[in-house]
Amino acid sequence: MIEYVWAEDEKRQIGVDGHLPWHLPADLKHFKEKTMDHPILMGRKTFASLPKLLPGRKHIVLTHNEELKSKWKDNNQVEILTSIDEMNEYLSNHQSEKICAIGGVSIFKALLDQVDILEKTEIEGIFKADTVMPEIDYSQFDLVHQEHHDADSKNKYPYTFLTYIRKH
Repeated sequence: MIEYVWAEDEKRQIGVDGHLPWHLPADLKHFKEKTMDHPILMGRKTFASLPKLLPGRKHIVLTHNEELKSKWKDNNQVEILTSIDEMNEYLSNHQSEKICAIGGVSIFKALLDQVDILEKTEIEGIFKADTVMPEIDYSQFDLVHQEHHDADSKNKYPYTFLTYIRKH
């Protein structure tokens, strides 16, 4: 089962210079809750943007960078895949477990037809960004959870957590 976990602004923007365009502690907590104890699948740039290896999660990284593969070969918390075929093989061998795709755009695009759950944070506002979430056909999904939060002392922007499940 594949679950996308991401946050976007009102223009579907998700990143700037390899990082999130906003600081929203509630979304970081939500991300941790949704991904904890599940493998997280990402591209090389998303992997590079992490402050460190995230505890409690296996990091599956899609990259053509062979140096990265040799750097992490002895770390069982990181698995480097070097092609879309290798990624698809990994996914087919792990169909019974939830795998959280966390970016970037190439990962989201590659799995658009396979994703089962969308775990989206919509942030009210438009930010300086250089990366946009691929178009998703929401008519293929049912909205099963929606939770709005106003801005507060820790979270500068209003946001909404949304969960969609693919229709079958």
